[in-house]
Amino acid sequence: MIARKILELQLRRIGVFAAEETISSHPKLDRCFRILWANHGDDISIQYSGTAALKGDVVRSGQRRVQGILRDRYISFKRYYLNNFSDGTKQDAIDLLQGHYKVSVGGDITPPSQTGGLEAIASFPLALCLVLIGLLLTTMSLGQVGNDPRHLLFSVVWGSISVGIASFVRAKGRIFCNRPRLQLHDKPGY
Repeated sequence: MIARKILELQLRRIGVFAAEETISSHPKLDRCFRILWANHGDDISIQYSGTAALKGDVVRSGQRRVQGILRDRYISFKRYYLNNFSDGTKQDAIDLLQGHYKVSVGGDITPPSQTGGLEAIASFPLALCLVLIGLLLTTMSLGQVGNDPRHLLFSVVWGSISVGIASFVRAKGRIFCNRPRLQLHDKPGY
């Protein structure tokens, strides 16, 4: 709204618009302005969150549509995934550029708690893939139970493995997150 008013003011000052003329009184200009503004919002949002802006359909068309609601749900899920499982290094880069990190005397910037063990190999996409493969094999084995009763045992084994992996990821979820590795200063203003 502020950008629209400023643009109208600037167009009046250079003589393109009359005193009472607005962007809304020019449908093509209004549409171009909305699209430009929405694209600008998408670009800023992609830099910050890795996804397009929410409610872009409202900005572009002035109406909330079912398609836009579904798109926003997809974007929200994608943001959740990116935030938890792949933005740690992005946050490190931001902190590094802003000077909000502390380098130890030895120059090691990786906290000792994140240098090895399960944290070094924990991968949410891999765990999700294993769970989905296990569920697929469980379903396939259940479909074959009529031909061979041993497939019931296979179904139980694959189902148990899938549930076990999912339970482990749920219980130890923090180590599957991609967290920043730089140590920030404790005191603001450093």
